[in-house]
Amino acid sequence: QVQLVESGGGSVQTGGSLRLTCLISGYIDSNGCMAWFRQPPGKEREGVAAVYGNSLKTYYVDQVKGRFIISRDNTKNTLYLQMNTLKPEDTAMYYCAAASPGGCGLSRNFYSTWGQGTQVTVSS
Repeated sequence: QVQLVESGGGSVQTGGSLRLTCLISGYIDSNGCMAWFRQPPGKEREGVAAVYGNSLKTYYVDQVKGRFIISRDNTKNTLYLQMNTLKPEDTAMYYCAAASPGGCGLSRNFYSTWGQGTQVTVSS
């Protein structure tokens, strides 16, 4: 059974940086797709970034392009999200997700396994 555990969230000021970590336990395809999603208070969960394989291909939502970097280290069973130049609108609960075989992208439909989330709060 795959488990995903996020960490690294916290409170920062506008312009600051955080690195989120998702520790993967259990068997997971090292060439499969994984992603970070976020859910702001009172809003829908949205895909932020996804990575296929060991960083072979990446996807980003427009709002984070140039600021966030998703990466994966299969030797450490870990997925990362480096978040730079943070803005108040980045405030949300951030979730790590693993896709079912055969698909990759920013749609929730691709993903079958989810972590419990880590909170990111950006103050102005």
